[in-house]
Amino acid sequence: MAHHPNTVLARGWLGTPYQHQASLKGVGTDCLGLIRGLWRERFGVEPEVPPAYSPSWAEAGLEETLAHAGRRHLIEVQPLLFEEGDVLLFRWRAHLPAKHAGIATSRTTMIHAQEGAVVSEVALNSWWLSRLAFAFRFPDKI
Repeated sequence: MAHHPNTVLARGWLGTPYQHQASLKGVGTDCLGLIRGLWRERFGVEPEVPPAYSPSWAEAGLEETLAHAGRRHLIEVQPLLFEEGDVLLFRWRAHLPAKHAGIATSRTTMIHAQEGAVVSEVALNSWWLSRLAFAFRFPDKI
């Protein structure tokens, strides 16, 4: 079975150490850096470079910064209708903005970068799905 290009590319990042604000395969990345890296591998230059951000950026304000960026460059889909290759955004608490991203590698798995770990493919279990806030699809071309 052929896999979505994003799945194939994301698996190339497996084992990359977590590094806040980084986006370099095999060297260091955070969750946003993983998505940025996939964009570069698919399309070349990133459409915008994110400003510097602290690890607690979402708690400092209530702006849906990641979702707004997704809407500028990706195609929004209903969160629970995501497909392989889609970008998934999660919120840690119901009253806070979504601040974590991953790439769906199936309806039951995703690849993500999380502090304290290397880029990993994990189960999209009920804990993750209960925190799923947004889903976006990469455009076919830009």
